Amino acid sequence: MALAKENEIQNVVNEILNDYGQSRQIDQQAFSTRIDEKAIVDVIQKLLRIIFPGYYRKKSYSPHDDYASLSFYIEEVVFQLGRQITGVLRGMKNYEHVDEPVIKREAERLVFEFLHKIPKLRDYINSDLLATYDGDPAAKSMEEIVMAYPGLLAITIYRIAHELFVLNVPLIPRMMTEYAHSQTGVDIHPGATIGRYFFIDHATGVVVGETSIIGEHVKIYQGVTIGALSTSGGQKLKGKKRHPTIEDNVTIYSGASILGGDTVIGHDSVIGGNSFITQPVKPYSRVSIKNLELQCDEREKKMTEKDLSQGAWFYMI
Repeated sequence: MALAKENEIQNVVNEILNDYGQSRQIDQQAFSTRIDEKAIVDVIQKLLRIIFPGYYRKKSYSPHDDYASLSFYIEEVVFQLGRQITGVLRGMKNYEHVDEPVIKREAERLVFEFLHKIPKLRDYINSDLLATYDGDPAAKSMEEIVMAYPGLLAITIYRIAHELFVLNVPLIPRMMTEYAHSQTGVDIHPGATIGRYFFIDHATGVVVGETSIIGEHVKIYQGVTIGALSTSGGQKLKGKKRHPTIEDNVTIYSGASILGGDTVIGHDSVIGGNSFITQPVKPYSRVSIKNLELQCDEREKKMTEKDLSQGAWFYMI
């Protein structure tokens, strides 16, 4: 019996190995040696410590440790992110005949160009923190927002990924925002352009597409989609403006869907919950769906002594 089981396992292994040999995209086996998902998550965690030095640092912190601690994290990011960028560059067609030392130098250049953007990143993220505190009366402190609000975490990781996306670093920015998606329920493409003071309330279910442009002081609630009107054209649509533009000082309530590259939501507008918008909206507009009539027909129902003893109450609708 054991021999029959072993033979069957060998048969399955041989069948799958033969299937690997068909040279399809799914059959690539070298990719796993080029990029490490855990290393990218570790880079995100170290960048969070750099961006929020007072929130993620060790409990044994001393003011004299600033230089040493920051130097350590920067060196770690240079090493780990450099390795991951080297891996993805190595797999690109325009680098297939380039020597390894040249690829490594290019990866290091990209890492340092990104790191020089951290002061700018921190300025934007600080504005997002302020927008969240100002916009949510339930927030008790800035510390609560940094440590417990999924919206700010998603925005922070998006802003990190966006700077790498702008530098034309392949794949890694998308992996970063998908990590944020898995942690927070917020799906922001790293290619989206988002201004200062961005606030996502409650977070879950928010989608922001690649070519979206969002201005400053924009507030959106859970379940909002800023997406494409149609993707049936597939790769032919690559590089085209497929997603909406949201101007400054716009509030978008939960469940709203705003779709299409020609759709512009004018500044100082309010978009009501569950709205479905595929055409431009003028500035200072108030868009809402007319309330549907709710009918509740209460009917008497005879209750048994057992029902009454259990405190039961019936609504027949």
